[in-house]
Amino acid sequence: MFHRKSFSGIRTDYFFLSLILITCLMLLSCQQNESISDTEFPTLTGPYLGQTPPGDEPVLFAPGIVSTAMYTRDLTMTPDGQEIFFCVSAYGFNWIFHTKQENGVWTEPKPASFIQNPEYMYYEPHVTPDGNRLLFLSTMPKAPGEPENEDIWAVDRTESGWGNSYNLGAPVNSENREFYPSVTRDGTLYFTRQEKDSRVGYIYRSYLVNGKYSEPEKLPEQVNCGTNRFNAYIQPDEKYIIVPAIGAEDSYGGTDYYVVFRNQNDEWSEPINLGEKINTESGREFSASLSPDGKYFFFMSSRLNPDLEKNLMGTPIIKLARLYAQPQNGNADIYWVKADFIKKLRPEDF
Repeated sequence: MFHRKSFSGIRTDYFFLSLILITCLMLLSCQQNESISDTEFPTLTGPYLGQTPPGDEPVLFAPGIVSTAMYTRDLTMTPDGQEIFFCVSAYGFNWIFHTKQENGVWTEPKPASFIQNPEYMYYEPHVTPDGNRLLFLSTMPKAPGEPENEDIWAVDRTESGWGNSYNLGAPVNSENREFYPSVTRDGTLYFTRQEKDSRVGYIYRSYLVNGKYSEPEKLPEQVNCGTNRFNAYIQPDEKYIIVPAIGAEDSYGGTDYYVVFRNQNDEWSEPINLGEKINTESGREFSASLSPDGKYFFFMSSRLNPDLEKNLMGTPIIKLARLYAQPQNGNADIYWVKADFIKKLRPEDF
């Protein structure tokens, strides 16, 4: 759940903005004097929802379509790039949204078809490199009458789309919290486990052997760096892992993204901070992935619009409301950037 994350380091201005949001929206409603109506979804064609690929500087991904004013994170896509899943929290729901190309045109994102009961959390989707399975976090009970728990669930691709979801079961899932699945090309599963009486998470690994997962092993301290960590993303060829971690000495504030490289002997390098282009003082960076071809790095960040970095006390309330209704309002957005900078961080002697 969201309370397991550390949200430290949020600017005071953001809290001020949140307090006046209701008033702002009421004023806007009175000014417009009209009810909310559906707007026409734009015609989007081409890869990545028709967005212009980024360069070496991170930019918002699909502003107004994926990155909106709502809390958004956890992007994954099928190997052919024709289906995209991401997560949104708003109005009390925590759901996976889905969009795909039909006859070359992207559909409007809607809640995923495998959401069985919308009162539970459906979050942190990950499409396996072969495209045949999607793993995700849910708080659904394993069976009717059982208590809620954070478990890893799965849904398999069928001839007509995606099938029904099912609990991944033991030994991956346990009485503890398990979340944020990430899978290599050979089926090895990486995930976070957090004991119920603790808020400290550790990254685990489970091998797929004859179609069954092995007993999970806790990874070494290089991967389980800092004072807490979660939501690790494994590069499909298992050459490196991206670890959001708290408590490292070189942190920019709160949770930062780190890369830990792996060699052929299954040895791990020391964690390396991804730097100031990726990490910020907001302390809210903890969900990353790569495009299927490895060219682009997607990551969640809670950055503020440059206008909101200024002194808010002199800003008219209507302008504040309009800014708040756009991305970069302090909620989570999804950014993307060319991923080749990660390889350049690999230690020469490793």
